[in-house]
Amino acid sequence: MQSTQAWLLPVGQEQNPGPGRLELGRISLGELQPDEALVEPLFAGWEGNCFHAVQRKPIDVCASRGEPSVVLGNSGVVRVLRPPTAPNDDGLREGDVCLLQANYKPDVFGYGQNGAAFGYDAPGTIGLLAKRTKIRGSCLVPLPPHTRHSLEQWAAFSVRYVTAYANWRVAYGTWRLQVTEQDQRTPYVWGWGGGTSFAELTLAVLLGAEATIVTSTENRMALAKANGLSAVDRRRFPDIAFDERRAKDPDYMRRYQESEKTFLRIVHETTHGMGASIFVDYIGGTSMRATLAALAREGVVTTAGWREGLRSTFMRAIECIERHQHIHTHYARRSEVLEAMALGEERGWMPPADALEKPHPYDQVPQLVSAYAAGNISTYFPLIRVNSY
Repeated sequence: MQSTQAWLLPVGQEQNPGPGRLELGRISLGELQPDEALVEPLFAGWEGNCFHAVQRKPIDVCASRGEPSVVLGNSGVVRVLRPPTAPNDDGLREGDVCLLQANYKPDVFGYGQNGAAFGYDAPGTIGLLAKRTKIRGSCLVPLPPHTRHSLEQWAAFSVRYVTAYANWRVAYGTWRLQVTEQDQRTPYVWGWGGGTSFAELTLAVLLGAEATIVTSTENRMALAKANGLSAVDRRRFPDIAFDERRAKDPDYMRRYQESEKTFLRIVHETTHGMGASIFVDYIGGTSMRATLAALAREGVVTTAGWREGLRSTFMRAIECIERHQHIHTHYARRSEVLEAMALGEERGWMPPADALEKPHPYDQVPQLVSAYAAGNISTYFPLIRVNSY
């Protein structure tokens, strides 16, 4: 039975859990099952779900799993140290470098269920913030032989780009059910800034759309333009995040409406008066009012996450009359992982190499956590070097 070093998130206090802190310790890996591989993580991504787990919002993942502590990390690349003894589709071998496919509990159609995310809410899993871990062979996908992309790019690709690919398939397909190529050849795609939004918008451009990202820093606007996107500075409408609880405050509503008016004017100027065909909104909650107002008729609002809200409010009658479609997905099934990786390798749809910062050393993970919480990480794709390669 092996033990290994790992960054542990302890369970919160039952009555007042509050934000947690990662602690460096040792854990036992337990016995390897025939379908499990022993791996060493090379690079792990620090994802939004990792931040939510440390903040214990919306849940305490430790309490949810019924465990005293968990090891986070559900994106990245690993090296196989000992392949599964049971047969597997990829014929995994010692030394293979693989992308982590984090869907640990697929339903009958292969999509993840609640409690399915390896290294997050899937009970018993040990994430990539451990020096060694074990994982089912079905959750490892070997990188393309002689790939032209770096391991750091693949690690950043792991969750964000796969999620974006799977979400785009449904969103674009839904839009085309109502608006044919004869009706409108080129969709106008918008999105609130973030790593997965950036991935999805650059995919949209690759496949023939016109896409615009809303962000608020000069370097991210430059990154967007260098990768085929239009960029709009969110600072031009500073009060666009809508708080329903303050709707009866006249001064607050005046400021919100001024921001919304500016935002909608820019959207309509950019889309020749039509509005957004597809709006990628991974924020939720505070963004939904402006997102829906920006949609064209027969437009699609699409998401695979809920950064700022588990609940959204909208007028069903208006959404019906406008024929707006609301798409909700969450990560992907294995076939979509394979398709996304093939597209990334062949067409160069990847996190841009110049958008990646130097990976954080393993012993400095707490500093990364603090910087991320304070909004002091400039890259969309923060990475951690767990082991050398």
